[in-house]
Amino acid sequence: MDMKEVKIFSGTSNLELAGKIAKKLDLDLGKAEIVRFKDGEIYVRVDETVRGNDVFVIQPTSGPVNENLMELLIFIDALKRASAKTINILMPYYGYARQERKSSPREPITAKLVANLLTTAGANRVVTMDLHADQIQGFYDIPVDHLQALPLLAKYFINKGFRGDETVVVSPDIGGVKRARKLAEWLDCKIAIIDKRRPKPNLSEVMNLIGDVEGKRAIFIDDMIDTAGTITNGVEAIMKRGAKEAYICCSHAILSGPAVERLEKCPVKEVIVTDSIRLSEEKKIDKIKVLSVDKLFAEAIRRIVTHQSVSELFESIDNLK
Repeated sequence: MDMKEVKIFSGTSNLELAGKIAKKLDLDLGKAEIVRFKDGEIYVRVDETVRGNDVFVIQPTSGPVNENLMELLIFIDALKRASAKTINILMPYYGYARQERKSSPREPITAKLVANLLTTAGANRVVTMDLHADQIQGFYDIPVDHLQALPLLAKYFINKGFRGDETVVVSPDIGGVKRARKLAEWLDCKIAIIDKRRPKPNLSEVMNLIGDVEGKRAIFIDDMIDTAGTITNGVEAIMKRGAKEAYICCSHAILSGPAVERLEKCPVKEVIVTDSIRLSEEKKIDKIKVLSVDKLFAEAIRRIVTHQSVSELFESIDNLK
């Protein structure tokens, strides 16, 4: 594989993950200067030639979402003006993905606006992971590679021996049933569903449990944990219904507001997350186990450059060795 024409850069959002991805490909991170002025303006200068190169920029647009998004747009503009051959955006976490439709009149569809901004700035491809809504891919007129952390999470539980009738995968809401069913297929077990009502944003109320959890090891799966209200209420509900122990797994650990405190108090054994979002030190509690998506994104870059199938990555856990 010829990686001579490939360069990998990172924004400031998750330098640690970017470094790991570059290392997996035996590449150094590209040199760039990113400055934040006192008034909040952002300046990006690419400190090496990218003329004629396939460039990959790694920048999850997690909190502070607007700063990281603006930094990414400025980075793209700098690369475009420096005559990069292609500009490929690796966005392990896609900010604004929850604003993907109008649920009431006069609302924006911000996930589409982000797609327009990235495309107008000059992006040629977006590589992301576990979007909150799959249809966001359709907001783009450029290629979108939608990666999945599911095989990584499944492999973790398979290695722990969590399979068969003693295990149940729990979806914290009706919308996550498809995701739960996929994990249950990997683990050869049944699913349960929590039917919840959300009276206002970031506030949830557990209503019903569909399925059997009594005497079983329950694994909750979600695409993201934000304030952790939904998932911790769910854990408490299934423990009351006789579950033996509970685990939580998700792709994106946003963990805003009271999330860490709620997880600490919650009767959950482990919370398995990925490093799509960089966790600050105060959020690294003992219960949280971080799995790296470095191999997944490195292999995706390799396959994009060599024109191989990216979707094959999710057909077997062995593809991520």
